[in-house]
Amino acid sequence: MNKNKTNPLLCDPVTGTCEMPGDEKLNESVSIKTDNKSVKIVYYTDPICSSCWGIEPQLRKLKLEYGKYIDIDYRMGGLLPDWSYNSGGISKPSDVAHHWDEASLHYEMPIDGNVWIEDPLDSSYPSCIAMKAAQMQSKDKAVLFMRILREKLYLEKKNIAKWENIAEAAQLTGLDVNKLKIDYENNAKILFQEDLNFAKTLGVRGFPTLLFSDGSNNRLTVYGSKPYAFYENALLALFPDAKKNQFTDQNPLSLFEIYPTLTPKEYAVILDKTYAEAITILENLFEKGELNKQSIRNGSLYGRK
Repeated sequence: MNKNKTNPLLCDPVTGTCEMPGDEKLNESVSIKTDNKSVKIVYYTDPICSSCWGIEPQLRKLKLEYGKYIDIDYRMGGLLPDWSYNSGGISKPSDVAHHWDEASLHYEMPIDGNVWIEDPLDSSYPSCIAMKAAQMQSKDKAVLFMRILREKLYLEKKNIAKWENIAEAAQLTGLDVNKLKIDYENNAKILFQEDLNFAKTLGVRGFPTLLFSDGSNNRLTVYGSKPYAFYENALLALFPDAKKNQFTDQNPLSLFEIYPTLTPKEYAVILDKTYAEAITILENLFEKGELNKQSIRNGSLYGRK
């Protein structure tokens, strides 16, 4: 990709990143303090980042296997401020549609790019600010909230820059929608700006970026969508004593008690199965009436009943 023609919505499947225009370099000298866990992961993401959707399988597996050692600090990147810096062959929202269809095939994650034709987003800032507002209520619910926002965007073609779609996701998450609206219009904007400022300090300009820190000025960065081993190895390099919590439950429905919805790719990565094996298992459960299924032209999402 021509770096002078970088468009934040033109995510590069080779590097696995959605990059903002600019030439910042990661600043390794900034100290990241840990809280009550052995390793802090500062995760720069954006609700509309297709590469971030692409690493959901790896991220969910990391949480499942090493969750007691890690604290993930979700930071919002502001991938699409507006349409003022159009480049890289993308000059209008509809140009993104085909690219997202390609990303879906590359990551084996369901994405319907036609949202950019039918109800295009003018910015990712509203969903980023909404995420900060959700974090003000509950960090755990905020993670689920962003997941629901992404499912609405990638599978239901919902414009998550619109308040009605944000509010619906908040309600499904169990957040206080009225409080969310107040925070969204006030303090959450300040928190989002702090994320943007911290990103500049760190030199982050692409998503996903995961900065692993042991709190003692030892830092490792995994930049872009990578195979699971990259994330696991970064953690183990900083905290070699971490013991893997292998998920070995023989009940194929057990994983849905932890993650209410799963794509075949997520199921495959978490349980070390092939993509084809995962589809066979999930389809069987669906046909038995034990799972719900949401299908789009580029894949499916399965959920517990």
